[in-house]
Amino acid sequence: MADLLVRLYDLPEYDYGRTTSQGVTIRRALPLERGLVCDWVEAHFSRIWRSETEVGFSHQPVGVWLAIEGERLLGFACGDVTARGFFGPTGVGEAARGRGIGEALLFKTLEDLRAKGFAYAVIGDPGPVEFYKKKLDAMEIPHSKPGIYKGMLR
Repeated sequence: MADLLVRLYDLPEYDYGRTTSQGVTIRRALPLERGLVCDWVEAHFSRIWRSETEVGFSHQPVGVWLAIEGERLLGFACGDVTARGFFGPTGVGEAARGRGIGEALLFKTLEDLRAKGFAYAVIGDPGPVEFYKKKLDAMEIPHSKPGIYKGMLR
């Protein structure tokens, strides 16, 4: 699938009530959580996503957002890590899916990119394309497959 482009200056308002009413907090990761979060990302998703998440922890402020319930990590999202202005990787643990957590992480990360001065965000190699198109009016970027990932070591 082609990469997607999102207009951050035209980002819809998001109501975080669905997640907060469930006791889920969406917050920026703390630098001292790097090891825990990166271990979790690798265990639940991949080593490649771990590498990208580590880059997010090298930013100041940290470019990693977390979904937490109590003291349990449910999901994460990164911004500005794969390349400048990129959204992702992002993921929610299998047991916590279907609760709107991924959507809340998406909006929090995109709002953060907008606050950093980006007018647009790129969603590279997107998974749920129709979701992004519906929620964000995201547009496919022509000729962007494989894009930045061309020649990547695996």
